[in-house]
Amino acid sequence: MNKWFAVILFFFCLSYSSFSQDKFVIQNKKQSDKIRFKLINNLIVIPVNINGVTLSFLLDTGVSKPIIFNFLNVSDTLQIKNAETIYLKGLGGGESVEALKSKNNVFKIGDAIKLNQDLYAVYNSNLNFAPRLGIPVHGIIGFDLFKDLIVEVNYSAGYLKLMSQEKFKYKDCKKCERLNLEFYNGKPYINAKVKINHNEIPVKLLIDSGGSDALWLFEDDSLNIKPGDKFFNDFLGHGLNGSVYGKRSKVQSIAFKNFVLKNANVAYPNIKSIFFAKQIKDRNGSIAGNILKRFNIIFDYRRALITLTKNNKFNEKFSYNKSGIELAHDGMRILRELKKSNIKENSSNQSSNNSIILENQYKILLKPAYAVVELREGSPAEQAGLKIGDILLSINGKQTYQFTLHQVIQMFYDDDGKKIRLRIDREGDALSFNFKLQKLF
Repeated sequence: MNKWFAVILFFFCLSYSSFSQDKFVIQNKKQSDKIRFKLINNLIVIPVNINGVTLSFLLDTGVSKPIIFNFLNVSDTLQIKNAETIYLKGLGGGESVEALKSKNNVFKIGDAIKLNQDLYAVYNSNLNFAPRLGIPVHGIIGFDLFKDLIVEVNYSAGYLKLMSQEKFKYKDCKKCERLNLEFYNGKPYINAKVKINHNEIPVKLLIDSGGSDALWLFEDDSLNIKPGDKFFNDFLGHGLNGSVYGKRSKVQSIAFKNFVLKNANVAYPNIKSIFFAKQIKDRNGSIAGNILKRFNIIFDYRRALITLTKNNKFNEKFSYNKSGIELAHDGMRILRELKKSNIKENSSNQSSNNSIILENQYKILLKPAYAVVELREGSPAEQAGLKIGDILLSINGKQTYQFTLHQVIQMFYDDDGKKIRLRIDREGDALSFNFKLQKLF
């Protein structure tokens, strides 16, 4: 028994030490693996296994360390140990966020495994991406995966390809552009050129796959980075430290060497929301999902290179939400749905007529509820009378639970002048509203 135990222990130790404990290593002969992802609102959601528990994570090139959100009982579910309290700072105007830092966690993404991964568990009830995306999202991951492996993001086919840095070889590519990356605090930056009011301006931009917008720029009069006369004020998104507001507009173009995107959306966040982001020397803003999705991308952090190839989304027009409504998943609604009627024939000896009895039967269903969480001032929806907190029951005659949250939101990006008919629940009262989508520029 002791002999067999020693043999088993030897092979276990050999297997355990066959890959590095402090980096992601692909555990197969090909030294590569494909992972399917969901693209929701321009954001990439991938499965990540932590300490034996499979969760859904945003792939965020702009985050340094993996973060788990508060709504999990992380201490018990993930068996987190050796935790210490720290404070994190990010976008948004709020205070620093309290988090637990945990060491020695086992991460698995497809066939890529890392045995000694730091993890931050954030306890903040406001930091929850699931309602905005309509699906469970448990955390975000970025730099630690990208620094260890070559990562190809194929937006058109919907998969990540993870590849060993040692095995990866570049091929000649006549239809791609290869650019240098710069790094600050583990975050990748790229140089581009934007054209604003006929001025071509070189800019340094954070690559932020965890953002759903196209382009954010920091206003700077000395560089002529400003929206001009055509803009509107809007909610821009949620950061680690709260909501971000600012101005939305258009740039005439943004260019990555010979790849030029015209009339791209741009947002200029309020200075209060980006105070810490502006501390990075020479940073002018960020590019996010609505630009990144137009390329298939190879990230090579070790060589500080990024390879861009146009895909079938490259020529999609940039559009804005023309309704002024921001929606979020707001729990479930209880609905009573009529089943098919049971038909019974009832004959009586006292009558020569047969009667037919319809027995109605109902089934109780739980369906998603979508609530108005932001409403742009002066927008068609606000002028029609909608309010924050309204629950959408139907849109253009169809029950909203028939659609995903993303599908409902996409209806607000339709053509200028398109009529929208909403039936909403406001504190138990059913109300109807009509308005037309309005072009913003």
